[in-house]
Amino acid sequence: MSRWHYLFSVLIFFLLGNVFASNIKPRTATDAFPDLYEASVEELQRGLESGLFTSVDLVKAYFARIDEVNLKGPELRAIIELNPSALDQAAALDQERKKTGARGLLHGIPIILKDNIATVASEGMNTTAGSFSLLGSIVPDDAGVVKRLRAAGAIILGKANMSEWAEFRGNLPNGWSGRGLQCTNAYFPNADPCGSSAGSGVSTSIGLTAVSLGTETDGSITCPSSNNNLAGIKPTVGLTSRAGVIPISEHQDTVGPMTRSMTDAAIVLSVIAGKDPNDNFTLAQPDVVPDYTKALNKNALRGKRIGVPRHVFLNTSISGDD
Repeated sequence: MSRWHYLFSVLIFFLLGNVFASNIKPRTATDAFPDLYEASVEELQRGLESGLFTSVDLVKAYFARIDEVNLKGPELRAIIELNPSALDQAAALDQERKKTGARGLLHGIPIILKDNIATVASEGMNTTAGSFSLLGSIVPDDAGVVKRLRAAGAIILGKANMSEWAEFRGNLPNGWSGRGLQCTNAYFPNADPCGSSAGSGVSTSIGLTAVSLGTETDGSITCPSSNNNLAGIKPTVGLTSRAGVIPISEHQDTVGPMTRSMTDAAIVLSVIAGKDPNDNFTLAQPDVVPDYTKALNKNALRGKRIGVPRHVFLNTSISGDD
């Protein structure tokens, strides 16, 4: 993707994200099992609350979707590893819902993490940044953002493939890692998923997870979100903890949500943002994390005009052939 195409697609996506999300027709408890391609966090939560399905059902459904397209069929290679404890976590959260109710909007919702975001090794997953050199390493604790997700009741479904070492290994294709091999875009055969959060982008776009987390040093959330038709938020450095995230630059690294709507992105950001004593960059933010969903405005584009610089996009001497 050329620089001009990329910048324009990011602009249009963020302008229209709220409008598209607000026009999705809500489901009711009488609907069938939700379409995993498009189901929002709120839709899934309504289904769980109404008893239409359980979190165990959700995990099994996502596992089945992953089995269909990750290493079979189109071989998207978006997921590098599944969580062997996911079904047990889902069952426990289902029981908790029955006894005391949901903790919040992420209770019982499956989420995929980029493979540079740590999960405690005793759970059964690796944290390798896509590299064989870290396979089998013992991670003593969850990353700061993972602790917040678990506290909110989210289920860690697995780890996403990524550009190995977040593209700091050398001149390699976007989405390639030694462990996961080449992750490809779901919208066109062998298309560029962008990186380095390639697997997070592809897995969310094709319904292999409800939402995912990516990381960004320089474009690694925004570019895969653009290429995979997602809402991605690159938070200000220090808004979300980097503790337990394999680093590149403490002055640029940040962790953010990659979702199918701005509403879902705001829900996830409201959970993962906040202070962490293990990341001193987070300590400068206010004590109370805002509810970012309150900033959503479905009328944000009312009266606005959108310009398309056709002289740039249609001029291959500027934009190239892509």
